[in-house]
Amino acid sequence: MEAMIQQRVDKWLKGNYDDATKNSIRELMENHPGDLADAFYRDLEFGTGGLRGIMGVGTNRINQYTIGMATQGFANYLVQSFPNQQVRIAVAHDSRNNSRFFAEITANVMAANGIQVYLFESLRPTPELSFTIRHLHCHGGVVCTASHNPKEYNGYKAYFNDGGQLVPPHDKNVINEVQKIQSVDEVKWKGGEANIHIIGEALDNAYINMVKGLSIYPDAIERQKDLKIVYTPIHGTGIKMVPQVLSAFGFTNLTLVDEQIIPDGNFPTVVYPNPEESEAMSLGLRKAESIDADILLGTDPDADRVGVGVKDNHGKWVLLNGNQTAVLAFNYMIEARRKKGLARANDMVVKTIVTTDLIDIISAKNEINCYNVLTGFKWIAELVKSKEGHENYIIGGEESYGLMIGDQLRDKDAVSAVAFLCEMAAYEKDAGKSLYAKLVEIYHEYGLFREHLISITKKGRDGQAEIAAMMEKFRNNPPSTLGGIPVVGLYDYEKSEAKDLSNGQVCSIGLPQSNVLQFVLADGSKISARPSGTEPKIKFYFSVQGKLDKIEDFDSSYAALGDKINAIISELGLA
Repeated sequence: MEAMIQQRVDKWLKGNYDDATKNSIRELMENHPGDLADAFYRDLEFGTGGLRGIMGVGTNRINQYTIGMATQGFANYLVQSFPNQQVRIAVAHDSRNNSRFFAEITANVMAANGIQVYLFESLRPTPELSFTIRHLHCHGGVVCTASHNPKEYNGYKAYFNDGGQLVPPHDKNVINEVQKIQSVDEVKWKGGEANIHIIGEALDNAYINMVKGLSIYPDAIERQKDLKIVYTPIHGTGIKMVPQVLSAFGFTNLTLVDEQIIPDGNFPTVVYPNPEESEAMSLGLRKAESIDADILLGTDPDADRVGVGVKDNHGKWVLLNGNQTAVLAFNYMIEARRKKGLARANDMVVKTIVTTDLIDIISAKNEINCYNVLTGFKWIAELVKSKEGHENYIIGGEESYGLMIGDQLRDKDAVSAVAFLCEMAAYEKDAGKSLYAKLVEIYHEYGLFREHLISITKKGRDGQAEIAAMMEKFRNNPPSTLGGIPVVGLYDYEKSEAKDLSNGQVCSIGLPQSNVLQFVLADGSKISARPSGTEPKIKFYFSVQGKLDKIEDFDSSYAALGDKINAIISELGLA
């Protein structure tokens, strides 16, 4: 075993760690030395969004000690940031194994540092945590979740006083404070129990009322209140809020996917509890088809991502991708607000740089500002904050199945998205159409787009190096053509520069640095490469475009764009 790893192991075996932890380390030493090395070869990184990793013993794992040390660092920063104030923090958790345990550790450490803690009585959706920070005027928040990762993962998302996740300078400052905690002996583990306040129903009701207030066409819902809705929480927190919110909106015909309604951190019916995965939505699709439903919706374990199933123009059930869902939601918000007389001259929308440019086109033609930010809802939240009092934020979204409707919370919210999407389905049904037919109409009016995502996982000690090598290759040797089309632009967000490859001219990108590359083709198509900030993955986003002159040509035109994407994938060596 490497000397550095052995030193870390010895520190845990000799230090103030519980006997169960020490026995687990000894068992790994005897039977699984490779796993032991992976558990101790580094400290689990507290990134700009917090912690996320595999649960288990070790410095590179999620456990009570890594959670406690991270919390001590975050507590130190909160106390420093709000001197002479009584610091307040909200704490929530999802349905994952150990999430309640980790949330209670977080609450105890915060409380022992003199911070007033508002801890939810049981599991709650992540967006309700964001809402609660704002509603209770807290200085920060934590939710224990690993979002949509497999069952062996857990994590820790940190929030600041605006209800959004950490952004500069707070993200790096918190990381610095966390890194200063070198020993579990520096953590204040107990002693402030009187500072912990249990919250629940009152916050639930406030959140439900907020979401209900987002409705634009309650009259359409009243006429279509028996819309056949199928919903699955995929064993997560959505079950706590989604049925109640749909009832508050006025929907009366909700069918739950029975096999997936019980919160369970083992996620027994799926491999990945992620509505982006068709496998996770398969039981919902089966139920929707069996009862001839109007719409299917599924949320991930912490209920911040939403997947949508609808019938296509041939009556076949299909799953929309995140870009399609976002296009429908943005278009509805813009169109419905205008028809209802709610639109303002200073309305604005926000999307991420890897989300379909069709939204930019729709916004421009409706004379609404559309801002592009880096991937992650923390950047959407930060832009909303910067525009407060000047522009009226109405909706934001990203291709990874996230929407944030209205500005009363500052993170993606699948609970309000479910209700909003059901309202959209009711509105279209009231007009004699389906959501899918509406999507095709949008393509016909504004331009045909097709998107695709490839996600490549590189686990273990060598994974990050492999991902870095892939990015370096594309950065230093960009392709000259893709799919037979010239590459005319290279956007390098790490260097904050956009380069015109035809003449070599370079201009600045007005966004924070991020390890993202984008290739822009002569026809406007765009291919993006981005290592994940929370998982050992690199993601490739493909967005190609064309025209849809006749609605009846949709199937063939959309298939042709699929062939175009496949050709580009092959050319990049990703097939």
